[in-house]
Amino acid sequence: MSHPTRHRRILVVDDEKLIRWTLRERLEKEGYVVAEAEAGLPAIEFLRQEEFDLLLLDFKLPDIDGIEVLRHAKERRPAPAVILMTAFASVQSAVEAMRLGAYHYVKKPFNLDELVLDCEKALETVSLRAEVSRYHSLDRARFSVANLVGSAPQTQQIRTLVQRVAKSGARTILITGETGTGKGLVARAIHFESDQAGTPFLNVTCTALPENLLESELFGHEKGAFTDARVTKKGLFELADGGTVFLDEIGDLPLPLQGKLLRFLEDKTFRRLGGTRDISVDVRIVAATNRDLKQAVKEGKFRNDLYYRLNVIPIPIPPLQQRKADISDLVRHFVATYSEEFKKVIKGFDGEAEKALLAYAWPGNIRELKNTIERAILLADHDVLTAEDLPFEIRDGSAASARASTFTLPKEGVDLDQVHKDLLLQALERARYNKTAAGKQLGLNRDQVRYWMRKYGIADKQAVEG
Repeated sequence: MSHPTRHRRILVVDDEKLIRWTLRERLEKEGYVVAEAEAGLPAIEFLRQEEFDLLLLDFKLPDIDGIEVLRHAKERRPAPAVILMTAFASVQSAVEAMRLGAYHYVKKPFNLDELVLDCEKALETVSLRAEVSRYHSLDRARFSVANLVGSAPQTQQIRTLVQRVAKSGARTILITGETGTGKGLVARAIHFESDQAGTPFLNVTCTALPENLLESELFGHEKGAFTDARVTKKGLFELADGGTVFLDEIGDLPLPLQGKLLRFLEDKTFRRLGGTRDISVDVRIVAATNRDLKQAVKEGKFRNDLYYRLNVIPIPIPPLQQRKADISDLVRHFVATYSEEFKKVIKGFDGEAEKALLAYAWPGNIRELKNTIERAILLADHDVLTAEDLPFEIRDGSAASARASTFTLPKEGVDLDQVHKDLLLQALERARYNKTAAGKQLGLNRDQVRYWMRKYGIADKQAVEG
C-alpha cells in the first residue's frame, strides 16, 4: 500500500501511557514520525518548538482540556490537522471542536485501523490546503500591485487607485486603455490586493467566442438547453461566486448580451440558458476595453445604461508613450525576468541601445516592449545588449521621432481627430488597405489600426494581409 503521507510528523497527546504507546507503535510502522505528550501544557510547548502535521489529541487531560490545546494548535502557521479523542463525547464539545477547526472527532475506545485511515485522510487534507495556499501565495506575489512597474506619476496614481479600489466594496470597475498597456495586470492586481485574494479570479475575452457560446460561458446552461448541451454547466458568474470575473474587450460584447449583463449587474441574479430558476451570486466585475465606449454609445454599438453601470469606478491607463519614465523601469524588470527564465547572465543594454529604447514610440505599449526584450535576451550571445540586438524599427526610432516632430501647428489650430483620420486614410490607401503595412507607416500595430478605423468609421476594404 502506498503512503503519500509518509515521514509526516504526528504529536500524540494523551494522559494514558498505554494509548500513547499503542498509537506510536502503529503509526511508526506506517512510516510517520511520532512524538508524545502526557498533558496539555507539554503539548503546547512541543507546538512552540516544533512543526507538526497532525495532532491526535485527548479531550480530557490532567491540566487543561483538549479544546485549549486545539486553540493553540490552530494559531500555529502552518496549523496542523487535529483529531480529538475522548471517552466523554458530547454534542456540545463536538460542535465546539469542529468550530475551532478540528478535522475529526472520535470516541474511545477507537478502532486502530479506522483511526490510522482517519490520520491518512487528515494529512491528505493538510497537504491539499498547503498546496492551495502555496498557489494563492504565488499568484498574490505575481499579480500584486508591486508588479505594476514604473515610476511615472501616472503609474504611481494607478497603483494607489488599485489599492484603494481593491479594499473597497466596489463591485464594478472599468479599465480603459490601448492594447498592450497592461489592463489585464491591473485587473488581477485589484483582485489579489483585495480581501478576496483567495477566491476565484476567472476571465473571458468577449471577442473570443461566438455570441451563443459566450452567453453559455458567462451564465451557464441546463442540460438540453441546445443541441450540444448534454450536461448542465455552471457559468463563470456562478463559478466565481465570492470572487472576481474579468470581462476583457467588453466593448465588443454583442448587444443582446449587453442587456443580460446589465440585468445581472443590477440585481446579481441570472438564469442559466434553458433554466427557470434564478441564481444569486456575489461577484466583483472588472471590465476592460481598448475602445472608446462613449463613441460606441453614440454609434448605437454599446448600451448607454450599461456604460454608466460599468463606469462607476473608471481606471484609465495612458499609453506607454505618455509615461516615458516607465520605460527604463520596465526594461530593467524584463531583463531580470527573462535572464532568469532563459538562464542567462545579462547585465542590460548599453547607452546607445537605451537611447533607442527611450526614443521609440512603442505603439504596442508594454506588450511590445516585453516581446522586444524577450527576443533580444533569447537570441543574445553576450552579456551586454546593444542596438544591434533590437529590431530595425526601434534602432531607427530616434530618426523616426525626429521626422515626426517636424510638423508645425498652424496658428488657427487643427482638429486633431480629423488629422488622425486623414493620416490613417492616406496610410491605408498607400498600403491598399493592408492594415499591417499601413500600421508600419504610422508606428501602429495591426490591432491599433483596426481600433482607429472603428473609431473614425472608416470602412474596411478587403486586402491580402499576408
